[in-house]
Amino acid sequence: MLTRGCYRAAGLLVILLIAAGCSSTSSQLLPIRAPKDSGLPAAIPAPAASSSKVSDEARAEAHAHFAAGVVHELNGRTDEALSEFNLATGKDFANEWLVLEVTRRIINARRWDDAAQILTRAVATGQMSGAVYARLGMVYAQQGKTLEAAAASRTAIRKSPSALAGYQNLFLGFVQQKQPEKALGVLEEARRQPGPSLEFLVGLSDLYLTHSVQFPTNKAVTLARALALLQRAERIVPENASLQLKLADGLNLLGDREAAARQYLGVLKALPDVPMLREQIHAKLADIYLRGGDRQAAVTQLEAVVKADPLNAQAYFFLGEISYEGTNYAKAVEYLRQSLMLEADFEPVYSSLATAQLGAHDPDSALKTLEKARDKFGKNFAIEMLSGLASSMQKDYTNAVRFFTAAEIIARATDPRRLNHVFYFQAGAAHERRGDFLQAEVYLKKTLELSPDYTPALNYLGYMWADRGEKLDEAKEMIQKALKAEPKNGAYLDSLAWVLFRQNQPKAALDLLLQAVDLMEEPDPTLFDHLGDVYSALGEKEKALESWRKSIALEPNEKVKLKLGETVAP
Repeated sequence: MLTRGCYRAAGLLVILLIAAGCSSTSSQLLPIRAPKDSGLPAAIPAPAASSSKVSDEARAEAHAHFAAGVVHELNGRTDEALSEFNLATGKDFANEWLVLEVTRRIINARRWDDAAQILTRAVATGQMSGAVYARLGMVYAQQGKTLEAAAASRTAIRKSPSALAGYQNLFLGFVQQKQPEKALGVLEEARRQPGPSLEFLVGLSDLYLTHSVQFPTNKAVTLARALALLQRAERIVPENASLQLKLADGLNLLGDREAAARQYLGVLKALPDVPMLREQIHAKLADIYLRGGDRQAAVTQLEAVVKADPLNAQAYFFLGEISYEGTNYAKAVEYLRQSLMLEADFEPVYSSLATAQLGAHDPDSALKTLEKARDKFGKNFAIEMLSGLASSMQKDYTNAVRFFTAAEIIARATDPRRLNHVFYFQAGAAHERRGDFLQAEVYLKKTLELSPDYTPALNYLGYMWADRGEKLDEAKEMIQKALKAEPKNGAYLDSLAWVLFRQNQPKAALDLLLQAVDLMEEPDPTLFDHLGDVYSALGEKEKALESWRKSIALEPNEKVKLKLGETVAP
């Protein structure tokens, strides 16, 4: 019994709690039986008549005990709190609100026997709703009383069919007993309930997801049911943003990203002043839009993230990746540098930044970025491969070959799948530019073994042979195959023309070269050099000189200068 002093200390809480929970309606519980095929025992039978009349004084004492328990709980005195909670329900055991509040706290303390005693005494009044029976079923399950748990849960369903707790208890019981069909049967029974609330549908969808994880053989059916429930739920106006967020997360998880995006946007409107949550939702929306290929919408969401959190390295990283995919290399470099500045230990950002720097035609910066990565993380395939590309862009083919060789050695030892046709093509091109034609041929042939229709390799190997005057018929076939795939590729037309020139067909070569000149987006020095050679072979010296001069203007070349000198010599 509380002292008068304790009553005064808890006075305000008592007034509030009495106002919240002193009324209860009287009803007679009738016997309810489980369906014959349910595998469950009969529901809890109607109790013997029990007086539920509580005097005003007893009710006041009950809520005073409850208030004292709350005070003890706030001060970390768990045992004293639980003692007061037990005294509270002893004074007003027919008050459902009080019973549920007290047992929730007792269950949190894992005092299952105390909770069971309070709940069984409450249901004996015959005045409790399905919520109390569902709570009792859950407690029985924790005590290992399987049959009693099932009976209480079945009664909860019959008394409150629109509440999910009873179904959930039954379902979890069958899951623990490894009975997938009966577990699914409970979910199907719940799914057929008319007029379910949004909360009911979202919760039931979660249970179907649980079934799909526990019993994968039925996964296709249960996932389809889970998604259908959420799509049904989407037609209901959400009661609160928290529930709408759960709906959005479920739709996103189950693959209906368009519907998920609608719900996430609704949450953003409903919660304008919750920065951390809004940041998470913007990130989820960005992921949805990226998966859907809507880069601009993804950028909008990611920019909202960095506006709210300027130190979010991951958001800058994704903005950089998107900018790179959109060929805005300068912007990609800017974003990725910001990401690297904020998170220097995030290894992937180094490769992404170097790739963007190569896209921006800045191989010097790319090599510096890659050297920092090498110092920090050691050598790996990506670092060495990108270093090879950067060196090739610098026309430093000796170092390019060195880096490509290192990349190949690392990949063979760790992940040979990375040695694809693109790698072998780049390595082959570097060897050719370095003058190692035999090794270049090995790599380019390897490229075509892995990807027989890879047109850059078909053209490159064919042109290499033609330029050396070797295997001209085979070179012609390769280049023609490339042209069949890309008939308006000026570089390929130039290659075929060069084969024909080597086969002493300058007139046929000229027609192709003139087509190539018209098709090339940017003037090409090699093309004009070839055009000069063809004109020279045809005896059109002035046109030959003009073509070679154009070649020299685009790119100084000693061999071409020599041709000019030989042509104008007396």
